[in-house]
Amino acid sequence: MKTVVIHKTGGPEVLEPAESSTPSPGKGEVLVQAEAVGVGWPDVLIRTGKYKWMPPLPTSPGSDLSGRIAAVGEGVTQLTVGQKVLVTARELAQRGGCYTEYLVVPEAAPFPLPDSVDLDRAACLPNYQVAWAMLRDVLQARKLKSIFIAGAAGGVGSAAVQIARHLDLTVIGSVSSADKDRFAREQGADHVIDYKREAVLDRVLALTDGRGVDLVLDHVGGAGLFDALKMLAPWGTLVSFNAIAGNPPSDIFAEMRNLLTKSLTLRCFSMHTLDADPALRRQIMGEVIDMLDKGAIRPVVSVKLPLVEAAEAHRIIERGESLGKILLVP
Repeated sequence: MKTVVIHKTGGPEVLEPAESSTPSPGKGEVLVQAEAVGVGWPDVLIRTGKYKWMPPLPTSPGSDLSGRIAAVGEGVTQLTVGQKVLVTARELAQRGGCYTEYLVVPEAAPFPLPDSVDLDRAACLPNYQVAWAMLRDVLQARKLKSIFIAGAAGGVGSAAVQIARHLDLTVIGSVSSADKDRFAREQGADHVIDYKREAVLDRVLALTDGRGVDLVLDHVGGAGLFDALKMLAPWGTLVSFNAIAGNPPSDIFAEMRNLLTKSLTLRCFSMHTLDADPALRRQIMGEVIDMLDKGAIRPVVSVKLPLVEAAEAHRIIERGESLGKILLVP
């Protein structure tokens, strides 16, 4: 079977196509034949050795794949050969492992998919799981009217745009090019700001008549978190789900105290919080599968490459050229 492995961390060139024997499922296990493999930032972090939950080397990156059950082991009763499924490494013993043509997993790991669901779109759903996990918790606490999404044309960003639009929120997003502006609007963003050409904070405040937005989803971090706080409306929440630019250069709590009259909330979000509550994690994924099945969301695949070209997929991500999701095809 085809697979991609890394024996050492480094640039995209360390992603090595390989051939290995197709495994057989043991008792209580199933063999999944991948039809679409998702590519995302966690894969890049594993490749570069920067992932906090780094699997031991050698390893195969890849956090999610969609496909069909190819074989079942002894005692398997819930899944059948030919059934469509989604596999995410969040349900496995360690992260990674999905850059492969076949994968053996415990019977309880895959998410069964309706027959009507497109497998390419299903491979995008882990991004929607992240977006929905961030949104649903805040929504349970208070009514939201508006949201700002940094990187609104990216994988998680565009997923958040679609879900927020489905929830009838006013959606403001930021992007870095005209192509990404157009793409974010196609996903449902009401307003899109090119952060290379406009002052994002000023534009958000102008669009909201000075009030600000109820929720900010930010994956950049760095000094931009100060502006993210300032664009929040009273009782607003800033969710930081990555920090590509690093930590804030100075005391962010001091800035929150400067904005005391707004009673703001700052949350650092990680899907790994749900490692302690796998039932809730699976419930959240089940909810986004239902959204897809009902047509409430429509994942967009921007690039499809052969599995052996995983290195090029990583280069596209690191250059910031992807719109929506990149998939590898075994």
